[in-house]
Amino acid sequence: MTPPRPPSGRQRPLRYYSDSERTEGGSGSWDTLEWNKLDSQQTASGSSSTSFANLSCLLESERVIVEGYGVVLINTDEAGTLLVTNFRILFLSEGTRKVIPLGTIPLATIEKFNKTALKVQSNNRQSDKNPPRRLLQVTGKDMRIIVYGFRPKTKQRRSVFDALLRCTKPERVWDLYTFACGPSKFGNANPKERLLNEYFRLLGKSSLRASMDMIEDGSFTLENELWRISDLNSNYNLCQTYPFAFMVPKSISDEELLQACSFRAKCRLPVITWCQPGSGAVIARSSQPLVGLMMNMRSNFDEKLVAAFCTQLGANKGERRKLYIADARPRKNALANGAMGGGSESSSNYFQSPIVFFGIDNIHAMRESYSRLRDYLDMHGATSSDGRSSFLRHTGWTWGGGNLSSMSASVSLLGDSGWLIHIQNVLAGAAWIAARVAVESASVLVHCSDGWDRTTQLVSLACLMLDPYYRTFAGFQALVEKDWLAFGHPFSDRVGMPNISGSGNFDFPRQSSSAGSYPSSPVRQSTQSGASQSPSSSHAQNNYSPIFTQWVDSVSQLMRMYPCAFEFSPTFLVDFMDCLLSCRFGNFLCNSEKERQQCAIAEACGCIWAYLTDLRSLATTSHVHCNPFYDPLKYDGPLLPPAASLAPTLWPQFHLRWACPEEATAADIEVQCRAMRAKYSEMQKEKEATERRVDEISFAMESLSAELLRERRMSWSARESAKRATKEYRALTRAVQSLGCKVNFTTSDVEDAPLETNNNNNNNNSRRRDRQGNNSDVSVSISLMSEENRSENQVGRVCEALCPLRTREGVCRWPEAGCAHLGSQFVGLKTNFDAFDRLSIHESYFKSE
Repeated sequence: MTPPRPPSGRQRPLRYYSDSERTEGGSGSWDTLEWNKLDSQQTASGSSSTSFANLSCLLESERVIVEGYGVVLINTDEAGTLLVTNFRILFLSEGTRKVIPLGTIPLATIEKFNKTALKVQSNNRQSDKNPPRRLLQVTGKDMRIIVYGFRPKTKQRRSVFDALLRCTKPERVWDLYTFACGPSKFGNANPKERLLNEYFRLLGKSSLRASMDMIEDGSFTLENELWRISDLNSNYNLCQTYPFAFMVPKSISDEELLQACSFRAKCRLPVITWCQPGSGAVIARSSQPLVGLMMNMRSNFDEKLVAAFCTQLGANKGERRKLYIADARPRKNALANGAMGGGSESSSNYFQSPIVFFGIDNIHAMRESYSRLRDYLDMHGATSSDGRSSFLRHTGWTWGGGNLSSMSASVSLLGDSGWLIHIQNVLAGAAWIAARVAVESASVLVHCSDGWDRTTQLVSLACLMLDPYYRTFAGFQALVEKDWLAFGHPFSDRVGMPNISGSGNFDFPRQSSSAGSYPSSPVRQSTQSGASQSPSSSHAQNNYSPIFTQWVDSVSQLMRMYPCAFEFSPTFLVDFMDCLLSCRFGNFLCNSEKERQQCAIAEACGCIWAYLTDLRSLATTSHVHCNPFYDPLKYDGPLLPPAASLAPTLWPQFHLRWACPEEATAADIEVQCRAMRAKYSEMQKEKEATERRVDEISFAMESLSAELLRERRMSWSARESAKRATKEYRALTRAVQSLGCKVNFTTSDVEDAPLETNNNNNNNNSRRRDRQGNNSDVSVSISLMSEENRSENQVGRVCEALCPLRTREGVCRWPEAGCAHLGSQFVGLKTNFDAFDRLSIHESYFKSE
């Protein structure tokens, strides 16, 4: 394999130069920038932000604080303008002012940042005259490390650094951008109502809808035959980190709940988070019991509460349901907590319930694992923070910085990060819980130390496996709001945001890893941090940990195993995580429901769910958040993945999108399927339009056929009338001729002057009638035949032969009186002719066919 050649037709990017070339004048793109022009532009604009105040990419209430011109994005060797706003860092390309996604990051997504000065040694004697490169490294919570380069002897980096110090570490939660933006059009309905609606669904009362009146008067305490909704914590006096309402066994009174809560850490007593319809099996959650150092402390009220989860089985009335107690911690950690008063249950005190330890590590191990995974991706990605691809690291064509042996070494580094092992442990624990409920119809009580990190991961993931409703858009929202928000996962501490007291933890020190030889990211190998960390910082003082990110990663692993079981797509999860980490919306601020109520988050901030719903509603076709393979009929039951399938991989849409952008989407079948569906939708629309046109043409043809049929019928009727008229004409003609008369027809144009008249010797016995046709008139006249014509008339001769007044010699016996027989016939003929004359018969009827 030959190394890639630099792109032709344009200047070589920064990564194709050696370190010495890139620091010497005139060689790399760094020095080919028109710095004099940029400096003059900066001087002319001063410190004001008027030139960027009307940028179309700025969000509502977003304002520019600091501008930096001629900044280079080292990751991709792009020059542009860096803007620090009250919401994010914006990096715009030079000239076009297009937003560069890699260099644009929300301020709340920044985990840490520091200044570095990179001084590269060169063989050139004049290399000492080259000033060191001024770098600003930004580490994000979304798996990216960004490095910005600033020109030496300028104060741009100092201005940007100071702005980041002010904006990324606000003293109060109200100083976040989401409060400046307000709810806007993404208003947040009362989350308490949504929580009650989910409780109603679990109790089998989905027809009821919660309201503020119901919450104020306390009428939401509904129940079924087994469980009930308690309002004991409506003022958060029982437990400050629990919701205002929770579900408990119907047989347990509020007084017993008050007694039982003191036996659990943080008063987080066992409550129901999900119940299986029909069977009565439940998933309950709590914190660790306070059994003490000798593991001999117990509480009768707590034992009674836990025993109430063991309802009787439906098939066998006398048999009690089995109960499992799942401790998410390693066994040694549970025992170590006994020194601080905690610990784990004794099976003998809880109806011989089996106690299972899942061995999931604590938040500090997750934070270190996440950091090592990020460093691994930055070192071996296509867009590393030092501007070089892993193929060109350490000079020459290499993979992972070496030969074939280094390929195995880099893969082992991924394993050493431990992230995939942690994901597998969470998946295995949730699958075990789901199997106990679905297969054995057993109840499971889950807890860890405080019951808001590992416990939340396990119960919410198990609910996602058991209940198909949670695999829809509405159900996923209900699941997150119930198990994560309502039950007090400390998002402010875990995501690294200021809390309500204003004492947020913002230092993210790098702790020593168990794998001491694990290398750091490329930039850190040659630089030193400019932001010193406090030597007193420790795990106990730093509560930042990607617990929720780890859970969403586990959900993506389930989606990979069951691609047709979820209504939403992995892209939805990525956008959801970006919105959460950016703190653009207020849903995930503070550490508990009580704190969010005190800050009036629902009224003052926008809603992430409304924003995501609005994105889907604006799409004319299938949105990228919708899963094109979703088949709810096929997956209408629980998902029970076998142990062999619980082998997680990197989540490409999230983990690889910055380090390996092309590889992150190369194998995305959803993109191809969505393109095919869009094309199919267009073809379907064209087909429907064509079908409508065919229907219109068919209707027109049917109308024309019906009209043609009517015309044919009229034509046939006219021909029949013409035939009858012809027969009548011939009969009348014979009758007239038998009387010694003749009929004359005269045709003339309508526009002619007087019609010609056929005059005979006897003018008194002639008459004329005009007939109007389309273009001609027909004149009819009847006159007596002359003697010559009459003798020639065969009919007349027959009549004379049959006349009783005729003699054999042919002489009339009454010549003076006239022929009475002939006169009477003539009168009848005249009457018939007058009636015939009144008929309007077109002359075409008399034409022969």
